[in-house]
Formats: sequence, structure tokens, C-alpha cells
Amino acid sequence: MLIVHIADITMFYAPASGGVRTYLDAKHRRLGAMPGVRHSLLIPGPSASHADGIHHVPAPHLPFGNGYRFPLRLAPWCNMLRRLQPDLIEVGDPYLTAWAALEARRKLGVPVIGFYHSDLPLLASNRMGHWCTPNVEAYVSKLYGNFDRVLAPSQVMADKLRRLGIRDVHVQHLGVDLALFNPTQHDPGLRAELGIAQTSRLLVFAGRGSREKNLPVLLDCMRLLGHRYHLLLLGSNMPASVPDNVSVIDHFCPAQEVARLLASADLLLHAGDQETFGLVILEAMASATAVVAVRAGAFREIVNEQCGRLCRPNDSQAMADAVREAFEDGVGRLGAQARLHAEQHYSWDQVVNGLLLHYQAVLGHLPQVRAHG
Repeated sequence: MLIVHIADITMFYAPASGGVRTYLDAKHRRLGAMPGVRHSLLIPGPSASHADGIHHVPAPHLPFGNGYRFPLRLAPWCNMLRRLQPDLIEVGDPYLTAWAALEARRKLGVPVIGFYHSDLPLLASNRMGHWCTPNVEAYVSKLYGNFDRVLAPSQVMADKLRRLGIRDVHVQHLGVDLALFNPTQHDPGLRAELGIAQTSRLLVFAGRGSREKNLPVLLDCMRLLGHRYHLLLLGSNMPASVPDNVSVIDHFCPAQEVARLLASADLLLHAGDQETFGLVILEAMASATAVVAVRAGAFREIVNEQCGRLCRPNDSQAMADAVREAFEDGVGRLGAQARLHAEQHYSWDQVVNGLLLHYQAVLGHLPQVRAHG
């Protein structure tokens, strides 16, 4: 039997990391169960080790990096790839590991795919100012122009890459765990746990409290909505001062707990206007929870009128109006339609099937296998 060996390499993998780790874990499980496919995952770790196809390459902790490690030396990553000898390498970040993959391509003669998970020029601009944008864009153009194919999680990201002159860019959506994020996770005791009335209209936001999430818009929205509505903020670096109708769980929560909280809320609220995909939106939809988000970034591609409402960015009044409209239209009905939409378009099996087509395109062959639930 023909065995195709796929290797993923990234630094975006930490105990509290988000979408990239979710994607890689889901992919590793599914590819590992396929006949004719071998999957290796190369990620940073405290020391060299490997088990079940996951290889840790030594890298130091990133200060204040929420558990992330930042590779500083190219050689250990290049050596690992040469030892594994994959048929294809997929790169999950734009840093040192990407250059290690390109060096391995030169030595092994294998194709390399770059998955553009994060908007690097925008991240740099947010943290350092617009002065750095041209240089970062030039870096992205040079790096991703070297890959045999480039994948982007949304059309908005693909368009940005094309504007930088990068060719052969393809949209490859991410997926959601439909078994974990499921309306059966609903906990009728959550309102009592939060100390609010059973009649309260419960909203939730889950994610990091970083600046680009625009949490002040959510807090202003809650002031406008008043006591009948209650918001649960879930994640690390949440604000300490919040209105009376807001509760905070200020730490990273495991996926099972996030699934319980999402399924137990009436609606997910999200004011972030720079999302490259927005996995938490999908997780809420899979939980049969309606969504109110801003009409920006990738949200326009995921949320339609059957699943929730989109409003103007950075406008708390518009967001409050959208929340009221969603409840008037029936958040239960919107949530049920959101679940159906997630089932039809965003299962991880569909994502892996799409990836296999990309791999086949650059390799010219693949075993005739497809993912199954």
C-alpha cells in the first residue's frame, strides 16, 4: 500500500492555545485513522521527545507568552524533518519553523504548503504601530511566495494575501467538533451558578481579553441592554471592572467547560473586528447558540441571517439593537438553524477531505481515502 507521510510544523501550539492547536489536533486524529496516510506533528517542547506521531523540538518559553515557546535555532527543526523524511510539509506559522520547512524542501525535494492562520501585518500594527506595516507585508510576501501552495482560513484573508502579490492562494475553512460542541451540553443550572434569575437573557463571550476583541464595546452594550440581560466573559486577561450585569471567569478553560457554557447560554456576543476565522463563533453555532457579532473580518463569511445577526463594528448601540432583534426573532430558532449550518458546512471530516485535495494537487497523488466520522 502506498503510504503518504504528511508533516505539520508550527510554534502555535501551547496548553492554552486556540484555533491552530484545535485544527492540528483534529487533523492528527483523523489522518492517523486513515489507511495509507501517516501524520507527524512537530511542535515546541521543553525537551526532545515523541509519542503517537507528535514530536517535541526543544524551544524556550516565550516571556508572557501564555505557555507558548519560541524556537530560536533552525537546526533542530531541520534535523527532525530530515530524519522523518515526510512527503509533504505544512507550515502553521510565519516564523523560524517556516524557514526550517523551506530548508527541508531544499534537502528532501518535497513540497511545502503554508497555512496563513494569523494576519501578521495587522498583529504587528496593533502592537507596534502602522510604521512597521510595509516591512511586515514585505516579509509575508517573501515568505509565503516561496510555498508551493498557500491556504487561508477565510476569503478575507485570501484576498489580503493576493493583494500582497502571493499566487496560488486557496480558501480552506476550519471546522468544529460537532460531538463536543453540542446542544446536549446544555446545563440548566448555570444561571443559579452565576447567581442570576432563571428569566435572565444570558449572553456569553469566550476568548482572550486582548485589545482586538474590543471588550469595551461589549461592556457598553451591556450597560445599554440593562438588568434583563446578563453577559458571561470567559477567558484569560478579562477586565477587572465590569457592569453589574456582567460575570467574569478570568482564566483559560478546557474545551469541555467551554462547550458547557456555550450550550447553556442564549447567545454568543463578539465585538472583535479583526478575526481571521473566528472558531468560537462556530463552536457556539454547533452548540445551537445564536450569534451576534460585528460585520467585519471573517464573521461575514460564517454568520448569516438564519444563525444570528451582524452589526456595525465598534458601535455598542448597534450591537445592543442586534441583541434585542435576535431575541425578538427567537434565539432558540436561530440557534437550531446555526447548529444545522455547522453540521452541513463545518465538520472536521469535511475540512480533512478538503486538505486531502490540496495535498493531492501538490503531490500529484494520494491514496484513495476519505475521512469518515
